[in-house]
Amino acid sequence: MQETNILWADDEIDLLKPHILFLNEKGYKIKTVTNGNDALDCFKKENFDLVFLDENMPGLTGLETLARIKTIDPDIPIVLITKNEEEYMMEDAIGFKIDDYLIKPVNPKQILLTIKKLIDNKRLISEKTSMAYRQDFRTLGMTINENLNFSEWIDFYKKLVYWELSLEKLEDEGMHEILTVQKSEANVQFSKFIENNYLKWIKDPESGPITSNQLFVKKVFPIMEAQKPTFFILIDNLRYDQWKMINSLLMDYYRIDEEDTYYSILPTATQYARNSIFSGLMPLEMERRFPDMWQNDEDEGGKNLFEEKFLADQIQRVMRKDCKHSYNKILTFEQGKNINENINNLMGNDLNVIVYNFVDMLSHARTDMAMIRELANDEAAYRSLTLSWFEHSPLLDMLKKLSQKNIKLIITTDHGTIRVKHPSKVIGDRNTNSNLRYKQGKNLNFNSKEVFHIKNPHDAMLPKLHMSSSFIFAKEDGYFVYPNNYNHFVNYFNETFQHGGISMEEMIVPFVTYSPK
Repeated sequence: MQETNILWADDEIDLLKPHILFLNEKGYKIKTVTNGNDALDCFKKENFDLVFLDENMPGLTGLETLARIKTIDPDIPIVLITKNEEEYMMEDAIGFKIDDYLIKPVNPKQILLTIKKLIDNKRLISEKTSMAYRQDFRTLGMTINENLNFSEWIDFYKKLVYWELSLEKLEDEGMHEILTVQKSEANVQFSKFIENNYLKWIKDPESGPITSNQLFVKKVFPIMEAQKPTFFILIDNLRYDQWKMINSLLMDYYRIDEEDTYYSILPTATQYARNSIFSGLMPLEMERRFPDMWQNDEDEGGKNLFEEKFLADQIQRVMRKDCKHSYNKILTFEQGKNINENINNLMGNDLNVIVYNFVDMLSHARTDMAMIRELANDEAAYRSLTLSWFEHSPLLDMLKKLSQKNIKLIITTDHGTIRVKHPSKVIGDRNTNSNLRYKQGKNLNFNSKEVFHIKNPHDAMLPKLHMSSSFIFAKEDGYFVYPNNYNHFVNYFNETFQHGGISMEEMIVPFVTYSPK
C-alpha cells in the first residue's frame, strides 16, 4: 500500500509523541511542526495526503492556516483539533470546509479512525462493497430463476440498480462486468415473464400491476387534497436509476412520502404510454373515443398533441366534479424559465401537470449527435449527463421555489430506455413504423425467438391498422434492423439508448410523491 503522508501542526507537538509513534507503527508517515507559518512552508514544499491543525497556535491560528492551505489545494482533507467546544467555532470550521473536527484531549485510536475515514475511506468502501456484492451475487442469481410475480420483479430490479450505483463508484472493472452479465440474464427472464403475463393483465387489470392507463385513477387522484395544489411532474423517458441520481438533489428541500413504481404499457414509447397516462385509457380505447385525435404510427403529424384534452376528459370522466387544473409541456430552456416566473399563477389550481421532454431529447440526441454520443458512452455517463442537466435546469429551480409552498409533488415518467446491443433482422412493408424496439405492420418477417409477437393487437388493447396487422416487441437489449444496409445501421445504432420494447429498464419506472420539508 502506498505510504500516507500527514502534516501535523500543534504548538504542543512534543506531548503528542505517543500518538505519532502509534501512527508510525500503523504505516503512516507524520511530519510535525509547531505553528501555522511552518505548516504553510512545509505544505508548499512537500506533498501531503492529510493535515491535522491545532486551532490555538501562536501566530497564525488553526482556522487562518486552514484558509491559506485551502487556497493552495482546495481538496486536501484537513482536521481541526481544538479545546474549544463552542458552537460558533464549529460553525466557523464548517464554513472553511473542514473535513473533520476533534475535541482535545484526543487519543491515538480517535486519530487512527479519522485517518481511515478520510484517507482509507475509498479503499475500505471499495473492498466492503465488492465483498457484499459477491455475497449477494449468488442470492440474486438464484432469485432470477424463481417464478417471480410483478411486485417481486420490482424489488429485484431495485436491488440490481442499488448494486449498479454502488459499484459505479468503484474502480473494479471485474465487478462491473459481473453485474452487467447478471442484469442481462435478469432481462432474459423478465422478458419471458412479460410474454407469459402481459395479455392476462390486459384482460384482467386487477390481476396485474398498476399500468400507465391506471396511474391517475389509482395513484394521483386519491392523494389530491383540498386547498393544497398537486404538482405532477412527468420527466419523459426517465429510468429508475436516473431518478435515483436526481433525487439526491431534492433531499435538501423535500421528504419522500412514497417511493413507488408502476409498469409502462407496451409499446414503451411516448406515443402510447404517455397518451395512456393522461387519457386513463388503453390505446385501442383512445382510438375509439377520440378518432380525430388519436394518431397511429403511419399517420402524419405529432403523436402527443392532445394530452391536455385527454387529461381534461379523464378528470371529468373519473372525478365527476370540478377540478381546476393546468397542463404545460416544456420543450426548451426558455419555456422552463417562463413557467418558473409564473409559478404563483398555478397555486390556485387543484392539479398542475408539467411535462419535461428533456431526457427523451437527450436519448435521441445520444443516437443522432456525435458529441452527445461521446458524452453518454455508457450507463454511468448517461446517468451523469442526466444529473448535470437536472442540476442546472429550470426544473430544479422551480422545485426549489415550490418547496417553500404548501403543495404535494409527484415526479414520474412514461417509460424508461435501454442501451441496445444485439441487432435483430426484420422485414416489413413500406408502412412498417421506424421504431427500433417495436414494429407493427402486416406480413412482418422476423426471428420468433427474439421477439414478443402479438398476433392480434386488440388482445393487447392496441389499434389494428389492417386486418392482418400484428405487433412485435424487441426483448432484452435487442433492436430491429432491416436487411438493406444491415451493417451500416447495426454500427450506427449499436449501444444507443432506445425504448419501445420489453426490459426492466423500460417497463419498471418510478412514481414518487414528496412533501416540502
